[in-house]
Parts: sequence; C-alpha cells; structure tokens
Amino acid sequence: MPAGLRAAPERVESRTKQAARWGLGHALPHTVMRTAARRGDLQGRLIQASRGGDPFPVFEEIRRQGPLYRGRFAYVTASLPAAREVLSSNDFRAGFDPGPAAGVIGRVYRWASDTELLGPLEPPSLLVTEPPDHTRYRKLVTRVFSVRAVEKLRHRTEEIAAELLDDLSGAGSGGAPVDLVDRYCRLLPVTVISEILGVPAGERARILAFGEAAAPSLDLGLPYRQFRTVEAALADFDHWLGAHLGRLRDAPGEDLLSQLVAARDDGVGLDERELKATAGLVLAAGFETTVNLLGNGIALLDAHREQRELLAAEPAHWPNAVDEILRIDPPVLLTGRSAVRNTVVAGTPVPGGALVTTLLAAANRDPDVFTDPARFDVTRANAREHLSFSAGRHFCLGAALARMEGEVGLRMLFERHPELRLVPGARRRGTRILRGYAALPARLGARVRESA
Repeated sequence: MPAGLRAAPERVESRTKQAARWGLGHALPHTVMRTAARRGDLQGRLIQASRGGDPFPVFEEIRRQGPLYRGRFAYVTASLPAAREVLSSNDFRAGFDPGPAAGVIGRVYRWASDTELLGPLEPPSLLVTEPPDHTRYRKLVTRVFSVRAVEKLRHRTEEIAAELLDDLSGAGSGGAPVDLVDRYCRLLPVTVISEILGVPAGERARILAFGEAAAPSLDLGLPYRQFRTVEAALADFDHWLGAHLGRLRDAPGEDLLSQLVAARDDGVGLDERELKATAGLVLAAGFETTVNLLGNGIALLDAHREQRELLAAEPAHWPNAVDEILRIDPPVLLTGRSAVRNTVVAGTPVPGGALVTTLLAAANRDPDVFTDPARFDVTRANAREHLSFSAGRHFCLGAALARMEGEVGLRMLFERHPELRLVPGARRRGTRILRGYAALPARLGARVRESA
C-alpha cells in the first residue's frame, strides 16, 4: 500500500481527535456558559464580558454575592483572602482532569488529548503540575531565574529600552502618531526574554508571531478555525524549540536557558519534554504578560496625569507604581483550581472535584483589603498585596523580571516623552484570560533627553 494511503487513516484520526478536543474544551463550555448567561448566571456573564470588554461591573456583582459564588460551571471568588486561600491550599491543585467520574465525556477527553502537543495548560507545564514533579522543576528553574539574576539584567534592559525609544522618537517625529504596543510594548520584553533564553536576533519576529497566535490557548470558547491556528502555532513552536535546545547543547552560551539545560539537582536534570515545556512557558509568559503590563500602565498613566506628575517629581515611587498598575489592571484576569478532596473555602463547603475560579483582577480591588480600591494611587502603601502573580507554590517565577521590565520600560518612556498623549484608536486584545491592549496610538510630544 502506498505511503500516502497508509497515512490517510492517521490524518483522519488526528483531525477527529482535534475536533473532539475543540468540542469538549471550547464548543461545549461556550454553549453552557452562553446559555447560563442568558439565564442570569454571573459566571456566564463574566465569560461574555471578559473578551476585550469591561468585566469589572460583573466582578462587583459577584462580590456582592459573598466570598464564594456558585456559578453554573464552577465556584467563583472575588475575595482576596478566599482567592489566596484557594491558591495556597493543598486541598486544591492546578489543572483539570475530568477523571473516571466524568463517564463517557471523560473517556473521550482522555482519548482525544494530544500527548505530543505542549501547551501552557498541559503537563509538564509548571502552570499545571503539582508536587513532587512541580517541586523538582521549580527548584531547577529558580536557580537560573532568581532575583539576583534578574537584577544583573537591569542595565541591559535599560540599554534595550533606550535603543527602542530612539527608534520610536524617529517614527513619531513631527507629531506623527505611533502605535506604542507595536513599536515599544511588544519589542522591549521580547528582546529581553530572547537574550535571556539565547534566541538569535533574527528569530525574534518568529517569537512575537508565536506569542500572538498562542495567547488565546488559555481561553475557553475559541472558534474552531482559531483553535486550529493555536494548535498549529504550538506545534510549530515545539519544533523550533527542539532545534533551539539542540543548538544550546552543542554550543552553550552565557544565557539562562543554556544554564537550565545544564542544571542538575542531585545529578538529575530536566528531560527533553520538561525542558521544552519549561522554556516554552518562560518564553511566552516572559513577554506576553509584560506586553500587557506596559500597555495597561501607559493607559492608566495617560488617564491619570497627576500620577505622572508625581512620578516625574518623585521617581523613587516607580517600583510601587508598577505594583499599583498590576493591582488595578492586571495582565491576567483569573485562574482556576480543582479541589482534590472535600474542603471548605470562606465557610462554604466545596466538594472534591469541584472547580474554583479565582478572579485575580477582582481580588485586587477587594475593599476589605484596599482602601478606595478603584482609585489608582502610585503611592498606595499596600499595593504589593495584589494577586496578579498568583500565590502559593504557583507564584509566578517571572515576577521579579516583570516588575523590573515594567519599571524600566515605563519610567524611561515617560522620562523621554513627558508630553506623551494617547490619541483615539486604542483597542483591547480579544483574549479572555490575558488582558491588555492590541493597539495604543499616541503622539509623543517634545523629546527632552536622548539616550547616552
């Protein structure tokens, strides 16, 4: 039998499994949520509002229901103490496994799962693994993404920002509008993370394209065509990452990914799949969320000119300003956990197997924790208590890097262009979990200082 004919049944099975993954992971939840939203379910309404819209009014409705709201699909909390409890408790785990109790749906889910496709929500991603594997991965990764290692990158980040601002100034000369997302917010973090991970300069456009295509992989309810695009992007990236890791093994550099390839704990390092999952997550999360942080920060500081003036007069407040930006408009709206046993959250019984959605952006505006929580105040004393980097054992490994890039990127932009003003045309991203801007057109105004 010709090879093409032998391969045909495999292609049919592959496409059938992909269709099943989409049906169970997107079409079915989308239908359930849309129906629930029409019937007044707040979780369903939240899913509808969060796609490029304004979810904060729904957050407040959920908050008024108490610390733990029972939605159609999961429990939901807008309470910071309850969210922190869920994120830190051993009664919950990251990820979702339908288990035997899910019956036919569970069996189809397991049959359709693509064990080769490495997505951010598929093991061995750090986002969804648990001890002992999670402990081993994190111990190795923490060594090369430590606060000390990040601080060594500060000067280089300032150099990159200065170079980008030179180019931005040229593009915006004469009052021409420039898109800050395209010309600055995207380029700063992708350049930094590429240098951290030893990605050649010529490959960075590919990383940007991958991030754009794969960002919706965290969402529910993707249309089938977009779902296939996301999976194709993940497969292409997996192929590229395997080749990149091979190059680093043959010729290791000073970059942190070369260090991670060589890292050992009691003589045991990460295997190929674990390295791919970890490097892929760090690469994508290392710039996608920071793009959102920078864009959200620019929009907030444009809308609150008095806060910009305060920072110009007292630049020591910049680190706290970054945390206040993260608090009031975080790059990630929410995350979820599964109960591994019967437990209690905020006085409410939660059965084993139940899902709990922690609304990070809503918890960050908990009035029991933050005075006047909707007010943007770069001097807020407890701004750092936000949950934008999650909590517990899944606290974001890149928190120090994101804070440093946010501080450097925003401070240098507004120091160089204190008269910067956004112009009509700002557009939010269409993703539901990641929250940021797809476009931020601006006029730069006068330029007060050139880079050295």
